[in-house]
Amino acid sequence: MAELAALWIVRHGESTANVAATAAEQSGAELIELTHRDADVPLSATGEEQARATGRWLAGLPEARRPDLAVVSPYLRAVRTAELALAGTGVPASLDERLRDRELGILDGVTGHGVRRRFPDEATRRARLGKFYYRPPGGESWTDVALRLRALLADLRRDHAGQRVLLFGHDALVFLLRYLVEGLTEAELMALTREHVIANCSVTGWSAAPDGRLVTEIFNDVGHLHQQGATPTREDEVHAEPV
Repeated sequence: MAELAALWIVRHGESTANVAATAAEQSGAELIELTHRDADVPLSATGEEQARATGRWLAGLPEARRPDLAVVSPYLRAVRTAELALAGTGVPASLDERLRDRELGILDGVTGHGVRRRFPDEATRRARLGKFYYRPPGGESWTDVALRLRALLADLRRDHAGQRVLLFGHDALVFLLRYLVEGLTEAELMALTREHVIANCSVTGWSAAPDGRLVTEIFNDVGHLHQQGATPTREDEVHAEPV
């Protein structure tokens, strides 16, 4: 199968739910105070600033490095990030539900502490199965998300061979794209999740090597936010899912 010339993924900017989740985890609360369903969570003021800074970075790329198209998660925080980042670039964008965030089912809106207190059986099952294969009731496992991303990548390779594609999505997708593109094992992927927290508006990217394979160029990079005068979210304030 033909390969893309380049592939990037930008995690959405800081959202109001990220802020609420960090506060809940730090306070030891069992539930995150959410006012929107997951698909409708907006960016915070900091998140909008981060998205605009990402747009200034994109506008400064040489013509030969700019994306040919963008594909965006339909969740509001990703849509708004893409709108701000792509404004004035002329890069065409489309939504694809396969880029939505991982669905947590009955554990949606529950902190890690809350899962252990309210759903001890699920915490035990998750510990037994492991992060990669555990599926919360009504939700998705990491392997479920990998399946939809695998289908998306196949479509992109078929329809946009030789082009540069920019994705806007969520933290789990960044890890899973590395798993799929680089052929990582479960153990290698899980090691990445222990060692890194995907930053808001970070950029991860791959480019085609001479043999056509996509190779990693940057991972979880926020240098453009510093360069453009935006405020990166501190690592201890970047919320990761509890399960």
